[in-house]
Amino acid sequence: MARKRKGRRKRWSWGVAVLAVLVIFMGVYVGHHFYVRYQQAQIIKKEQNAKRLFIQAIAPEAQAMQSKYHVYASITMAQAILESDWGSSKLAADYHNLFGIKGEGANSKVLSTKEYTNGKWVVIKGRFRVYDSWAESIKDHTQLMVKGTSYNEQNYQAVIDATNYQEAARALQKAGYATDPDYAAKLINVIKTYQLDRYDQ
Repeated sequence: MARKRKGRRKRWSWGVAVLAVLVIFMGVYVGHHFYVRYQQAQIIKKEQNAKRLFIQAIAPEAQAMQSKYHVYASITMAQAILESDWGSSKLAADYHNLFGIKGEGANSKVLSTKEYTNGKWVVIKGRFRVYDSWAESIKDHTQLMVKGTSYNEQNYQAVIDATNYQEAARALQKAGYATDPDYAAKLINVIKTYQLDRYDQ
């Protein structure tokens, strides 16, 4: 009889040990899960703050250019966001070029860029303008809209004449500003997502 009790005690002790291990494992798993979610939340928060700060940084000059030349601030800002990846691209961060505007001479740099050619994205080398500030980049971008290109001074007139940002976005794509076939749709989506049209008021 004593042997049976001893065997039961061993099995009971073994069961308790297994249960304790499972509880510890679940505790570690749940704790790790919540920690990962916390980290993700912090990263998202930092990204949201960075985007908010970028918008605040470029909005005043974009609005000033709209007031003077009627290039929608929302369009300028959406282009800056797309072209520079929220100011984080090497071209924007190191050389203050928000729009990928190309240039020649001493005040320019050769960098790699992606362009949509013959139905696919390819990496090419290009010479891009260097600016002293993002505000200077926005001014130059507006002048491109106003003065057009070397081959057509009226190239972006439809952008200036547009009565809303959707019309302006489509006019930009039609004028060949970017090689991306979805450029207008992406601009409109960015403006809607971040409510950039409030800066057009």
